[in-house]
Amino acid sequence: MISAHILSRQATRPGQGAPRFTTHSTALLVQRSFGQGLPLAHRRTTRAWESTSSSTAYTGSHKESGHIDTAPHESLLFFNNLFPLKLSSILVWRPWTSEDLLQRFERSSYSFIDPIRLVKQAINTHDQVPIQVTQIIPRLKDGGAFVKFTHPGGMSAAEVESKLSRLLQNNPIKPWFNPFGRVKAGLVEGVPWLEDLYRLPRSRIRVEFVVAKDDASPAELSQETLYSIFRKYGKITEITSQPTDSKVLPRFAYIDFVLVRDAIMARNCMHGFVLREQGSKNATKLRLSYEQRVKAHHIWAWFTSHPRIVIPLVAALIAAFTVAVFDPIREFFVKAHVQKYFEFTNSRLYKWFKSQTSDILAFRRRKTEDAGLNALFTHRKDLIDSIQTGLIESVDTFTVVHGPRGSGKKELILDQVLKERSNVLLIDCKPVVEARGEAGTISRLAFEVGYRPVFSWSNNISSLVDLAVQSTTGVKANFSENLESQVVKILQTTASALKQVGLSERKKEDKDADLSEDAYLEAHPERRPVIVIDHFLHKSEEKGVIYDRIADWAAALVQSNIAHVIFLTDDASYSKPLQRSLPDRVFRSVTLGDLSPDVAKKFVISQLQTDTKFAHDGQQQKDSDSDNQDHDGKNHKKDSNTPAPLDPALLKELDTCITALGGRLTDLQVLARRLKIGQSPRKAVQEIIDSTASDILRMFLLSKSPSSDKKYTTEQAWYLISHLAASPTSSIPYNSVLLSNTFASSPETALEALANAELITIKSQNGMPSEIKAGKPVYQAAFQKLVSDEKVKARMDLLVLTELAKMETQRIEKVEQELVMLQGLMARRPGDMSERVEYLLEKMKGGQAKLKGLENEMGVVKGRLIKG
Repeated sequence: MISAHILSRQATRPGQGAPRFTTHSTALLVQRSFGQGLPLAHRRTTRAWESTSSSTAYTGSHKESGHIDTAPHESLLFFNNLFPLKLSSILVWRPWTSEDLLQRFERSSYSFIDPIRLVKQAINTHDQVPIQVTQIIPRLKDGGAFVKFTHPGGMSAAEVESKLSRLLQNNPIKPWFNPFGRVKAGLVEGVPWLEDLYRLPRSRIRVEFVVAKDDASPAELSQETLYSIFRKYGKITEITSQPTDSKVLPRFAYIDFVLVRDAIMARNCMHGFVLREQGSKNATKLRLSYEQRVKAHHIWAWFTSHPRIVIPLVAALIAAFTVAVFDPIREFFVKAHVQKYFEFTNSRLYKWFKSQTSDILAFRRRKTEDAGLNALFTHRKDLIDSIQTGLIESVDTFTVVHGPRGSGKKELILDQVLKERSNVLLIDCKPVVEARGEAGTISRLAFEVGYRPVFSWSNNISSLVDLAVQSTTGVKANFSENLESQVVKILQTTASALKQVGLSERKKEDKDADLSEDAYLEAHPERRPVIVIDHFLHKSEEKGVIYDRIADWAAALVQSNIAHVIFLTDDASYSKPLQRSLPDRVFRSVTLGDLSPDVAKKFVISQLQTDTKFAHDGQQQKDSDSDNQDHDGKNHKKDSNTPAPLDPALLKELDTCITALGGRLTDLQVLARRLKIGQSPRKAVQEIIDSTASDILRMFLLSKSPSSDKKYTTEQAWYLISHLAASPTSSIPYNSVLLSNTFASSPETALEALANAELITIKSQNGMPSEIKAGKPVYQAAFQKLVSDEKVKARMDLLVLTELAKMETQRIEKVEQELVMLQGLMARRPGDMSERVEYLLEKMKGGQAKLKGLENEMGVVKGRLIKG
């Protein structure tokens, strides 16, 4: 049993007269509720939801103190569910102050949306509940209103509440905004706090137990007591008491209601209620406030507690999202890059304009280049026909075009073999390999194939995230990808796009329309796109993994009949990586060498014939006269495509020096450009040789790069230069170089490094290296020039002799060390060691003689240096 009584009330104001109402609507409320007409004392314009009061003395008292003053025989009722909670913030911050709106509101007090109508209906029971309303205080934030009333002395406020609640139960009043709810009324037993703070109602109430008097400590109420007090306001889901070991003061408890409206009713009716629990000496005052309920995040808690499952799952979801969203976009851009959708030169407008103006806008430089290349390609017509034939056959193998740099590999394939092909993808490996860092490599490879968008920078961020996750959880998230996986991803997307390109010309009207995609591509090799991989194995020692992945990708394309693949390389060891990717196939290999002297001469002449200043004056004038005048005396223009004859003196001089230059295409183009600027053939060739000799001297003989970066020595390079310059056949046997003292350590590695640097060319016979030649024909003349220079020859010879003397000294030192070791054995068994000792002595004697000879030669060379 709980004996509870109110210990303190707010001071009452005597002399309270008849109720005075602020607005006409509230006057009508009293008139219709109690059947007595009250004149309006005054009419003033104010907020629609201002409280109404019977005396000006009470106006604004609750605004100043936050509490409602009551006189004797006055009590408070709280009516709930009068305003919508979701619109309470709008009603508070935007009060209805418009004159027009207020007039419309006053004309219809029983308006359908008028909240006062609900109050009128609730208390319009004069016969059963004899009360008189003295003040109405709306609480928009709580969705209700406080109603101050007076009651007869023979009836208590509790009886008034009981009768009013019973009437509302039997005759429910439902607001327009909540047809499933009903208006409730409750007696205010405490001292409500009318605050205007931004504290929105919640279904959880925090009940604090504070002191009722200054000299008494409050008692903490049990859950049973709290339940008996608050259950009448609505269904309670949980009552949570403060932990016993908690140091938080004042003590408190949580009460969770099912509905927010029930929590509002409880808070407004019981705030400030003072009671004494049975068996307790001190009274306790209840201080109620809304509390945000902390929801149990079970799903988030599970995610955070299982990182080894969640992190790989998140990574998989991100990868799936990327594949679903970005891969179709990237395939489209690859197709557009191959089929040249966005190139202006491929548009119909450009082609029409070019066809209409080809006779007017003729560029002389292009004509010159075309003339020279046509002469070259006429010489190589058999190679062109052979490669074109392979592109229309269904053979799943590679085509490899091998030749030194400057031999015209790229021009041969793109300008002649694939001239009539539209779907060609060129991948230049040189900028890909030379790019800085993994991000640069990925960006460059994506640019070569048209793969976009590419987020190369995101891998750096993913690496940092992966490192942070691994350091905190111990599990590698695998958000980041290594270079190899990113290259494979780009190439796989490109392969899918290339397959769509090959099927783009397929039509339903075709005879073989019922074939599958793979069968269609196998039956139509002429419709497959062509992939040209240029500079294959360029700097392969630095990023060999890229070439391995490209070779595997190319092998998959040719085996699946998706595309034809042509490799352009100047590396003689191209067969090793390609054989690993396609081990059971024979490649179509095409080797491009240097041009013969006759073809080289024709190439230079074809480059010069479009420049009329090289034509013979007399012959040109004679031809011009004969061509521009016919038998009728009419003048005709000379055909611009007819080549002008060259000066015989120029041709004769060109014959004498073209052999020294050789047949390398790039060198011939340089010669043609020098001739066009007015140099004589002999002077042009000599300057080319001098420039080449200077480059060789700077790169191979006077290089200041650390020896650890080079796999050959300066002495080895000079050995080859000097011997090739002295050879009458411009070549030296491969095995003689291996047996020389200069190449005593790692000879094959040094020769391979020099061949890759293009100082020399290693010729093979029956698969075995047979002879060594200069890297380019012009190098042979450059070698002879370097050897003819006494200063260079003396300096390099001194380096070679010094290195040989050093090697001979090391051999002698080894012999001496072995003789010292054998000295101890000679005392015990002299007969057994005598033969070995004699051999070592003879060897040391021969080495000393060689060393003496080398020193004599070094003295002679030093003398030449001093004189020079």
